[in-house]
Amino acid sequence: MTPEEIATVLAKPYSQALLYGSEPARMAYNGVDGDPRCIPIGFWMEGDQLLIATVPKAAKVAALKKDPKVAFTIDTAAYPPKVLLLRGTAEVELVQGVPQGYVDGGHKVMTAEQHVDWEAGVRGLYSEMVVITVTLTWAKLLDFETTIPKAVEDLIVEQQNA
Repeated sequence: MTPEEIATVLAKPYSQALLYGSEPARMAYNGVDGDPRCIPIGFWMEGDQLLIATVPKAAKVAALKKDPKVAFTIDTAAYPPKVLLLRGTAEVELVQGVPQGYVDGGHKVMTAEQHVDWEAGVRGLYSEMVVITVTLTWAKLLDFETTIPKAVEDLIVEQQNA
């Protein structure tokens, strides 16, 4: 996909709600042993890049240095479901302190009172973090109103032509 096509998907209202809402992403990547992993993970957006901050010794850091390809899903449990599917390439960078995007992202899942204590704890714990910056290479929104999975779309067409 072109960056413009990705930007069009990300600009849709349901995509924006998923990107800036309280739902965690689920990140898929290959571990250093080659086996797939899928983990829930907090994130924030900067422009058209998805960012994650983590412990420097996290298993995903070593894995992404070996194989930077990642995939994400961010979705709702409500009916009809809203699903944002993303793919990209990760870059790993060690930074000093706690990135402001990580701190700001905490507001997505906690009250203001909870955030104060959480932020103090995070800033006291981490002298450095790894920031994983994902450059998106593909995006698709399934809102089950205007878009559905391609296989379902194909089945509908097949049945209409039968």
